[in-house]
Amino acid sequence: MGTDYVEAFAGDGEGPVREVFVSPFLMDRYPVTNDLFRRFAAATGYQTESERFGWSFVFWAHIPKARFTSVVEDTVAAAPWWCKVRGANWKTPEGPGSDIERRGDHPVVHVSWNDVQAYCKWSGQRLPTEAEWEYAARGGLEQKLYPWGNQLRPHGEHFCNIWQGEFPKLDTGEDGFTGTCPVDAFPPNGFDLYSVTGNTWEWCADWFDAEFHRTVEQINPQGPLKGTSRVMKGGSFLCHKSYCNRYRVAARSSNTPDSSTSNIGFRCAASLA
Repeated sequence: MGTDYVEAFAGDGEGPVREVFVSPFLMDRYPVTNDLFRRFAAATGYQTESERFGWSFVFWAHIPKARFTSVVEDTVAAAPWWCKVRGANWKTPEGPGSDIERRGDHPVVHVSWNDVQAYCKWSGQRLPTEAEWEYAARGGLEQKLYPWGNQLRPHGEHFCNIWQGEFPKLDTGEDGFTGTCPVDAFPPNGFDLYSVTGNTWEWCADWFDAEFHRTVEQINPQGPLKGTSRVMKGGSFLCHKSYCNRYRVAARSSNTPDSSTSNIGFRCAASLA
């Protein structure tokens, strides 16, 4: 687990490489889709935090110009491409006027870590730990950068949905997409898991800490007992080597449990009895 890759982000705590033991577990083949989340919401009446808050973060280029000034309330100072959009949630990913009718097989977005706990309770599952997620994402390979090996584009082919072009100004969409894509749009890894790299970030169970794993026993690690943000893995359609080179398997990031954006989703896991 982890990496000593020289281009890793020091503050993320990806390294050092260490041997980790995880007990057998089950992992969803795909991220949770809009169709699945719709079934959950219909069965339970659950409202996500972005629905209750009345807004969520949307990438600037995905907001129609005609509606931009009417729906954007603010931007993030350190990352002005993230816009606070009134009315953005999992059902209206780009805000009022958008919908998911043709995106049933895309990963659900605008779901917070807290929202995911409600879904897991309904489905009888749980979030994977970071160690479980990374083991599953590697697909049986050891210390490769990506689920398929060390080359991002073997034989010139795209194997994941990430950014091409100049971030954050222009995504050329050479991989076929400039936003989320169907969860089975690219080949699976060696464990037959789809979309573990790119497309959307995936929440993990662990609290985030850049130093914690350096000092604890590595048998079914659960992460620190407390924190302010939760681990996310896998990168998203916005990741590009020039800015967010986090579509590597060992890469990690984090966000607060109540956060939601247009590029964060999740997949579920389950323990074996």
